[in-house]
Amino acid sequence: MSVMHYPNRLPCGSRFLDLARPQVMGILNVTPDSFSDGGRFGRRDAALRHAEAMVGAGASLIDVGGESTRPGARAVSPVEELERVAPIIEAIAAELDVIISVDTSTPAVMREAARLGVGLINDVRSLQRDGALDAAADSGLPVCLMHMRGEPTTMQQNPEYADVLVEVRDFLLERMAACVAAGIALERLILDPGFGFAKTQEHNLKLFKHLQSLHALGRPLLVGVSRKSMIGRALGREVGERLSGSLALAALAITKGAHILRVHDVPETVDVVRMLAAVEAAE
Repeated sequence: MSVMHYPNRLPCGSRFLDLARPQVMGILNVTPDSFSDGGRFGRRDAALRHAEAMVGAGASLIDVGGESTRPGARAVSPVEELERVAPIIEAIAAELDVIISVDTSTPAVMREAARLGVGLINDVRSLQRDGALDAAADSGLPVCLMHMRGEPTTMQQNPEYADVLVEVRDFLLERMAACVAAGIALERLILDPGFGFAKTQEHNLKLFKHLQSLHALGRPLLVGVSRKSMIGRALGREVGERLSGSLALAALAITKGAHILRVHDVPETVDVVRMLAAVEAAE
């Protein structure tokens, strides 16, 4: 698969995402059990106000998720997931000028979310569930494909790689080819290396250090490391004490060419993006 040069404007439903500069995606978990903010934004009004605050702080995408994918998380039914995300997506679409991303692997959720005004499908399982490729293809929306092995319940049970960089790249290439075969154009794909998903600390650090190598795949990169355990292990910090580490990795990701940063702490991350842009704009 040859390297592509993609345009700076990615169509996301009725809006466009500017890929000429790094963009911040704000995380909105409407789950009771997510690792960092589970239970905080399950109610419609609380979720909408949080989304509003993130947009006001500079987020250009809001990623709405109704299924926790932390290690050991329990599975949820399609009906339960849809009941969590649909009212939130509908409210954001009606009230805020922002691209909505739906963090889901469930075909029924993809289809309904697209109908409700979502502009991006963000799937940690890379459209591997039965019917997901067809649902994504029918939506006409861009899709973020993420590397993961197994399922969240078991993914951290002794993950092994001969070469994590090669195997992550090969997996993403295979999923890109599957998408094209299903009628999803390469131009609609975004790639996520999947930090913290079926990877040890050493795997995560090596993958981050060599993030630029994934540019050879020719697609925009999304990086999600906000508050994750790779920061906790490196710094000896609990989940509520990982802002500095998250911002350090955000800055590093941008210097390594990441296009989208998926984060909990939007105002602080937007400051990082703006500060780096100010330096780069100097003569």
